[in-house]
Amino acid sequence: MNEFSLIETYFNWGSSSLANLGIGDDCAVINIDPNYQLVTSVDTLIEGVHFPLNTSASDIAYKSLAVNLSDLAAMGACAKYFTLALTLPNINKKWLSQFSTSLKSLSDEFGIILVGGDTTKGTLSITINVTGVVEKDKALLRSSAQVGDLIFVSNTISDAAYAWKQLQNNQIPSEYAINHFNRPKPQLVLGRQLSTIANACIDISDGLEQDLTHILTCSNVGASINIDDIPLTNEVKTYITKTNDWCLVLAGGDDYELCFTVPVKNMNLLKNLQSKNNVTVTQIGIINDSMILTKIGTFDKQCCFYQHF
Repeated sequence: MNEFSLIETYFNWGSSSLANLGIGDDCAVINIDPNYQLVTSVDTLIEGVHFPLNTSASDIAYKSLAVNLSDLAAMGACAKYFTLALTLPNINKKWLSQFSTSLKSLSDEFGIILVGGDTTKGTLSITINVTGVVEKDKALLRSSAQVGDLIFVSNTISDAAYAWKQLQNNQIPSEYAINHFNRPKPQLVLGRQLSTIANACIDISDGLEQDLTHILTCSNVGASINIDDIPLTNEVKTYITKTNDWCLVLAGGDDYELCFTVPVKNMNLLKNLQSKNNVTVTQIGIINDSMILTKIGTFDKQCCFYQHF
């Protein structure tokens, strides 16, 4: 049983009068008044699973909050506040000072405040719950892709996965790649702007193919993508040219970029958005009614995707 089957079988109890939507998107959407809805999400990062044992306290703090902010970005939400549950093997004042400073720096950058939490003793883990707001019925969902929508991703894909692969092989990643692994940039500004342009959206955490498939499944549609159109840095392109290891790109994960679908009628709006912001968006495919994901290219290997269980 994988993570998604576990959630669906045991914890998807359906929506209520309070929750506008049931479990399944990047965030839950909760009604609070006639004009706005709360969006909230929680993620846990475990030492040795989500970050290497020797990762600095500063990088751990940054990534722990950034991956949660990325969920808000995928919903088109404005970040408001968060809580922190911190499990520590022991009290290390230097570690805590570095962790706290980094966490505060990122929270200040995105205007989100820490309002409470919990601490306990045990194996190092960080759980953060983020809450944001979105105009009523304006949240970006996985379930709203339409046939004919064009599929886009932001910036470049698989830089973090390449850094992680190098670390596992006792190689030294470039500063650019390791920074993408330790300090992903949540696309909150882009997500907010996409809320009036895109039909569906998800953040890429578990791999492009797997996360795009979530959109297809929730929207009851299919898609075709051209793997040669996926935006890559020259560093990753060189690696792919040598190895043809497209699984790094399709299944690597840890990107925390946005994958979204846009109707053709909104293309000019998307172009204007891109020109006004320091972000690149690249079309990689199109939504169709096939109910499957077709990958166009010379790569036909079955990739193994990240699963929590």
